[in-house]
Amino acid sequence: MATQPSATNVQTMRKKKKKGKVKWSNLYTFSCLRSPPLVNQSDFGQPGFSRVVFCNDSAMHRTKPYKYPINDVSTTKYNVVTFLPKSLFEQFRRVANLYFLLVAVLSVTSLAPFSPLSLIAPLVFVVGISMLKEGVEDWHRFLQDLEVNSRKVKVHIGNGSFLDRPWKALRVGDVVKVSKNEYFPSDLLLLSSSYEDGVCYVETMNLDGETNLKIKRCLECTLGFDEELKFDKFKATIRCEDPNSSLYTFVANLEFGDEDEDTLISSYPLSPSQLLLRDSKLQNTDYVYGVVVFTGRDTKVVRNSMKSPSKRSRVEKKMDHVIYVLFFMLLLISLITSIGSARYTDRKHTAKEWWYLQLLEDTDASFDPNKPLISGFLQFLRALILYGYLIPISLYVSIEVVKFLQAMLINNDLQLFDEMSGKSVEARTSNLNEELGQVEMILSDKTGTLTCNQMEFRKCSIEGISYGGDVNAIVRAASHRMNINIESYRFNIDGEDSTPRDSIEMHEIYSDQDNEVKNSVLDDAKSMRNLGIKGFNFRDDRLMNKMWVHGSNVWDMMMFFRVMALCHTGIPVENGEETGSHKLKYEAESPEEVTFLIAAQEFGFQFCKRTQSSMFVKEIDSSAAEEVEREYKLLNLLEFSSSRKRMSVIVRDEVGQIFLFCKGADNIIFDRLGDSGRTYQHATTMHLANYAEDGLRTMAFAYRKIKDLEYEEWSSTFAKAKATIGPEREELLENASEIIEKDLVLLGAVAVDDKLQDGVAECIDKLAQAGLKIWLLTGDKKETAVNIGFACSLLRHDMKQFHLSLSRDAESKNQLKLSGYDR
Repeated sequence: MATQPSATNVQTMRKKKKKGKVKWSNLYTFSCLRSPPLVNQSDFGQPGFSRVVFCNDSAMHRTKPYKYPINDVSTTKYNVVTFLPKSLFEQFRRVANLYFLLVAVLSVTSLAPFSPLSLIAPLVFVVGISMLKEGVEDWHRFLQDLEVNSRKVKVHIGNGSFLDRPWKALRVGDVVKVSKNEYFPSDLLLLSSSYEDGVCYVETMNLDGETNLKIKRCLECTLGFDEELKFDKFKATIRCEDPNSSLYTFVANLEFGDEDEDTLISSYPLSPSQLLLRDSKLQNTDYVYGVVVFTGRDTKVVRNSMKSPSKRSRVEKKMDHVIYVLFFMLLLISLITSIGSARYTDRKHTAKEWWYLQLLEDTDASFDPNKPLISGFLQFLRALILYGYLIPISLYVSIEVVKFLQAMLINNDLQLFDEMSGKSVEARTSNLNEELGQVEMILSDKTGTLTCNQMEFRKCSIEGISYGGDVNAIVRAASHRMNINIESYRFNIDGEDSTPRDSIEMHEIYSDQDNEVKNSVLDDAKSMRNLGIKGFNFRDDRLMNKMWVHGSNVWDMMMFFRVMALCHTGIPVENGEETGSHKLKYEAESPEEVTFLIAAQEFGFQFCKRTQSSMFVKEIDSSAAEEVEREYKLLNLLEFSSSRKRMSVIVRDEVGQIFLFCKGADNIIFDRLGDSGRTYQHATTMHLANYAEDGLRTMAFAYRKIKDLEYEEWSSTFAKAKATIGPEREELLENASEIIEKDLVLLGAVAVDDKLQDGVAECIDKLAQAGLKIWLLTGDKKETAVNIGFACSLLRHDMKQFHLSLSRDAESKNQLKLSGYDR
């Protein structure tokens, strides 16, 4: 009787299986082709962590064991040597071409009923045209690769001098300088930037499709290398993980010491915050310096891309099935012909009846009455050749020509040209043109795809009181009371030509009795327009012009505005457009942060400076109602992530008090409130629901005061987690954050508006009419998502709506089990 394995044995077997899978990962395969482990016996000396980079000394990486790939990248399918065999193989993957190749071979024998040229010439023409098209498309890919590999970047050549060199000439260890709006030529370690605190902003749209900028920070030890001459004697060593395809992980350390010392004296842990990936773009930063870590095929973006496959559309595969049917019919007709030939050539007494076949005199085996089986088989082969035109050899070449012309029309279609970016759509693989017509479902992101990703501060809730008005809401309410039909249109207040940002969406009321309401609304709109503040569309006399200092609870008001002014990753920049104005512009990781900084500035809390260790805010002193500049020591920054859904900063004020300021999704913040911090939760929740119903994006603000002893204990835990090198680092950091982000005091919430892009509603309506199913993916609240759905014609009032809501992970799992969807 067989025994069941114990739980311990099962776990052991699973571990062995998992270990076996890991050994076949990119970190362990082809170890014979990798350089031997380093003498250093740290984690970086083990398999998977064997890369060593000598900064500013690329000559070390020209010979083994530290020789790494060059920075040349190719996306072509063929080269001079492989084009003929590979392209021929691709052509004869098609059933019709393979059949005509077989028939062409038979046509050179005596069985052919006509000249072999009549079969070989069409085959050569069809295959040649298809190969020519493949060659032209691959040539275009080659030219694109040549353009990318020939881009210039400034490389340190010694003595503090930088010289322009092509991307393909880069080597691991080179120090490069990348300027604003330039792409990174390889995976770089950030050393310094044009900002004092060593941050830079990166656009990763080519990597993950995200339009929001990502912030990168250099280590404090390399912050001083912000000039070209300072790299003359710069030396450091990076020990990091082997090349891999993970865009969001980077495990490494930097060994760096004083330039006058002979030995490395300090080791600094590195994280993805210091890694600049190839094909991402430097934005809102004048320049950065970085050292090349991964090049060419070792870069993360290349490892995420596959070798150009041979793509075949569904229509082409369907054609193959049709060819199979025609081929079966051809075999059937040829078989009938061969059977009839064998049967009648066996009857000798009929030779005189078929005198034109000359059966008695002719010695051709195809009509030999003495060998009917051989005669039938030869007639079968001859019939295959004779009836071969049942399979249309011109079908494929006709489709190839049509696809080529389609690609030309797509590339030159003016309706597919974007005026803002100056780019047009590009059909890179014409084989897949018809796949556009096979699309049945579209999964669309909301922010930056359906919306403009240009935020406006609209409303806020502080101390359980809602502030801010909405012109659209006023008109909707008036029209509802008067039962008047409404039609949306974009109304320009000053009547001049202006950008969409300068215009205000209005609702025109078509009635003769509502001019008073309309004129009042227009006056209010003009007042807002006269403010001339981009990103700030807020109006409430209770908060504007420092009126909030006369409130009953000024302390909570000040803490609310401090969250806006301090809990962010933004950088202030000079406002060159408004001469003599004290207003600042801001660059930040996301447009929401810029909006909050602008709003804080309007409320009297101007974030004016950031260093590596401090943040400076010009704020209103509530006692004297005067502006004073205060310095806040930046102790820790707990960054926002899609899993955390919140962001926190820990600062020490000038008095010595330590505060944690936190902002994030309302449900995340509410879960971390202390018993004494829920005073305004009920009222704030009601306001958040109202904001969401208006289609506004919401976020909650909270804070807590931390005792010195508690902070010291937590700081040591957080420092250990931050210094950890390995895959468990992120988990340790998250656990440390959970310890300090608790017992929060709720201050309120904010609501920002993100406008729909022009033409979105019309586009979605036409796609829906064509029968496409469209899914909208968003992280907003349900009410906001529904409102946006109606605004962009994704939802209509005649639709039947089903709302499925699961708020907790455990509840979600139980519901899925009950529904049978947990498998």
